[in-house]
Amino acid sequence: QVQLVESGGGLVQTGGSLKLSCVAPPEVFMLSTMSWYRQAPGKERELVAYQTTGGSIDYRSAVKGRFTISRDRAKNSVYLQMNNLMPEDTAIYYCNSRSSAEELWGQGIQVTVSS
Repeated sequence: QVQLVESGGGLVQTGGSLKLSCVAPPEVFMLSTMSWYRQAPGKERELVAYQTTGGSIDYRSAVKGRFTISRDRAKNSVYLQMNNLMPEDTAIYYCNSRSSAEELWGQGIQVTVSS
């Protein structure tokens, strides 16, 4: 079964950093916009950042200047470097790939920021 595999979540104090990783099948990675979403308890899932195959990047305003998305073609991976984390960043983070053919989701990974 085709899937995205995430890693790197955990518990961190306010102001700390975490780096999330997501590995995709090569045939998916090369054709897809790769994104990170998050869902906090009681809230809807929201887009955090995305990077297209052409390299275009965008972030939601709440994370601009703190989070960085990047892709590694050699490893078929997308990363989310999260710095200066705040309690409101606490959520389950999901990796997403989207192409003209299909959309895939990772299983989700917990990020908890303590105050």
